[in-house]
Amino acid sequence: MLLEMQVFTAFMNVECTRSYIDDLYSKDPAKCLSSIICIKNSVIGSNRQKESVIAQGIVPKLLSLLRDKEINTNVRIEAAVTIGSLAKGKEEHVELLINSGTSQIILEVLEENDQRLIDPCLCCLRTLSQHPSSSNVKYDVKSLRKLLSFAHPKDSLQRQSCVANILTSACRGPQEQTILSTIGAPAALTTLLSVQNYSVTIPIVTCLATMCLNHPVVAAVLVDTTCKGIKLPDYLGILISRDRPIDMQLGAARCLTNLYRAGALSSCDPIVTYRTLPCLVRLCQIDHQETHRALAAETLAYLTEVDSHLQQVAAISNQLVGALADLLKCPSAAARGAAFKAFASLGANDENIRKRIIDTKCLMDRVVDGLADENKEIRLAAVRCLHSLSRSVQQLRTTFQDHTVWRPLMALLTGMSPDCPSSELLTAASSALCNLLLEFSPAKEPMIQQGVVQLLATMTSHSDPSLRLNGVWALMNLSFQAEQILKSQILTMLGTDQIFRLLADSDTKVLMKTLGLIRNLVSPRIHTDMIMALHGPQIMQGVVMVLEGSHPPDVKEQAICILGNIADGERARDHIMSNEDVLKKLIDYMIHPAPCLQESAVFCINNLARRGEPGVLERQSRLKELGVVNILQQLLSTSDTILFNRVKSVLCLFAEL
Repeated sequence: MLLEMQVFTAFMNVECTRSYIDDLYSKDPAKCLSSIICIKNSVIGSNRQKESVIAQGIVPKLLSLLRDKEINTNVRIEAAVTIGSLAKGKEEHVELLINSGTSQIILEVLEENDQRLIDPCLCCLRTLSQHPSSSNVKYDVKSLRKLLSFAHPKDSLQRQSCVANILTSACRGPQEQTILSTIGAPAALTTLLSVQNYSVTIPIVTCLATMCLNHPVVAAVLVDTTCKGIKLPDYLGILISRDRPIDMQLGAARCLTNLYRAGALSSCDPIVTYRTLPCLVRLCQIDHQETHRALAAETLAYLTEVDSHLQQVAAISNQLVGALADLLKCPSAAARGAAFKAFASLGANDENIRKRIIDTKCLMDRVVDGLADENKEIRLAAVRCLHSLSRSVQQLRTTFQDHTVWRPLMALLTGMSPDCPSSELLTAASSALCNLLLEFSPAKEPMIQQGVVQLLATMTSHSDPSLRLNGVWALMNLSFQAEQILKSQILTMLGTDQIFRLLADSDTKVLMKTLGLIRNLVSPRIHTDMIMALHGPQIMQGVVMVLEGSHPPDVKEQAICILGNIADGERARDHIMSNEDVLKKLIDYMIHPAPCLQESAVFCINNLARRGEPGVLERQSRLKELGVVNILQQLLSTSDTILFNRVKSVLCLFAEL
């Protein structure tokens, strides 16, 4: 015994001692076991010793011993425990173990059902599964079913806890969520909620929340699953109570939030409105730990993101906005990012809430700082917050101008951010930019001076449909009631070839905004003549292309409205009157089943036949020859009041000449 202690001490002091490394490879089970025990004892709690052991290349041997069914079980147990200890080391230690296939080996060992090996293997796998690199580990139906078999109510608390944590990590997407639901995980895990131990129930609730995240089918299964005769949502309502540990309350609130967002619960359900929401608001307050507040704020953001009623209920608390603003002062990126997300959700729809947020002391300064933060997650959250707040017409005129928020946005979109922005970040930033370019925004002029037209024109060629849409949308906003020189600049930067590509875009939303842009370019009347004089044939070709395409009525309506604007031009209308094909299309749309197309076609005829315009007699005569008057008289029988009044007005134009 004294000899063993001396050797162990030597190993601790002299890292390169070879005796125990050599014994690890010995065919003598006793020597091999003694070596592993010494290695295990040396690495516990010491990253330096872990690094030394790994550097000496013994991980493959430990894995070989673990999977060897022919050797002494005690050796395999100690190998599993030692690997589990190494898995608690530095990032690079864990990555090496995962890349060496450790997780898959453990799953193979678990299939043996050796009761003595199960616990050390589960503990080791739990440690590995909580590392980001574990996303490369594949869990098939067989392995997931085996893991779930260790979560029986009669199993130990340790096993139940390990399984819940492992399954949470394994549940990475719809495929794994579906598999877990299919093999009975909802019922098996919900049953364990009755266990009177939070080391089990908290991981179980976390796993259930992950299983139903964005998965309506699994969520529907979970809401009908019971624990002790109580349906899961109601049981979670018990676990969310103030007398439970904070982690338990948060876990239950997250699970209820995910069930609601997956469509299994209604936003009007009392468990959502009067239990989940108040719990999250309360846990955002400054008297709780920063980590808990951050998770509560992030969950609150997700809960309120799409429902204006929940946003208003949450904002009733006078302390919430202040508590979230305080989170922006925290050092952790998670806390600041969560606060920005919560503000983005709360201010998505209600002007009064947006004003309360913006009026919070130093809030806009924090947002501007967040736009330039080195952490890309914070930048994204800050941009989303800005996008939400930028929906306020009043604030666009005042606060946003005072803080020149357009500068960091332009920096993000022109590639001047700390790293290469993701498409998600660029989409959020360009969405905010669309609002800043509205006609009444003071930020519009300085952004034009800084080259925003070229930036947006380039964006319309992006491979990402969202960025193409935002590029065209922003140009549409920019062109509304703009000066003729700016409209010419937009057309020059964009180019007619690119306009044709946008009109042929497979995304209907891109097509609609492109038509909206053209419609703005050819109005008012004085601009119509100038723009058509320069680009008339190309614009007419683009409109005809849309009218001949297989598009829904609302798209074609926009194209006909463009013709209506062109028909308003003193000289521009000649592009319609000289085009037999376009005239015939207008007549066809006058008798189209869709009222919106009839109304817009009649509007265009009205502009062509308007009295007091040069050449009106010739135009009216030509329209009569094409049967326009007869069609108008037939349309008087319509039950559509708007169409009837418009038709009656146009007929008067023909009658009075």
